[in-house]
Amino acid sequence: MRAHLVQLDLAWEDPERNFAKAIDLVDAAEPDPGDLVVLPELFDSGFSMNTERTADREGRTLAFIQRFAADRSVYLHAGRTLRAPGEPMARNMATIAGPDGTILTEYAKIHPFSFGKESDHFVGGDRTATYLWNASPDDPDRQTTVGCAVCYDLRFPELFRALVDLGAEVFVLGANWPAARAAHWRALAIARAIENQACVLAVNRCGSDPYLEYAGGTIGVGPKGEILGELGDNEGVCSIEIDTPHIRAWRKQFPALRDRRIPVGDRPDPTRTDRPD
Repeated sequence: MRAHLVQLDLAWEDPERNFAKAIDLVDAAEPDPGDLVVLPELFDSGFSMNTERTADREGRTLAFIQRFAADRSVYLHAGRTLRAPGEPMARNMATIAGPDGTILTEYAKIHPFSFGKESDHFVGGDRTATYLWNASPDDPDRQTTVGCAVCYDLRFPELFRALVDLGAEVFVLGANWPAARAAHWRALAIARAIENQACVLAVNRCGSDPYLEYAGGTIGVGPKGEILGELGDNEGVCSIEIDTPHIRAWRKQFPALRDRRIPVGDRPDPTRTDRPD
């Protein structure tokens, strides 16, 4: 199974230019039917808070995602803005289309980036999302469950634990992660892979917008923290093989996930004053 991680210098609030960039880069990578293609968070507009302008109300980006996937018989995981008419707040979405163009699932980013004022314009989602990446219907080794996340979600390990409990072996997230915290991006992607014994496919943008610089650093990480592929700070595609038998064998050999004792959601009471003798 191959994944193609597409790092773009996104054109500000210009969907048509971003569509063209994605087509050129992906087609040069020559994906096979059943491959997974991942585009950055809000790939059609960049990290714009002008949701009145960027919201995909007419479904132009949705139609592009479906057509792109169907024309190439690939899975496409891409970001866009949704804002219902009359609603004051938007949602930062990951939309996933299957090889026939059918929408498999959509995930609304649970953790808007309050430091960057995203939470003033986007409301956080309230549910997790997974989908089946079925690269070969007749071969279980070429099928896996993918858990969805977006950008700032990477800082919240409990989300990824919840996705593991839903069967995820691969995590996919698109991002607009600023260059100022590029070291955090790489470290957190590796940490999420190691602690969950999973693959992490983390796709960042590069270049700049009117407000921020981006360092790229798109990365694929294996279940032991091994680097499967990585990009620098320019546009490009990182194409990597996903070895699901390796993920499953490592979880069986080193059963850290089975050794968990604090379920997700159970937290120590900070008001307790008693201590063990």
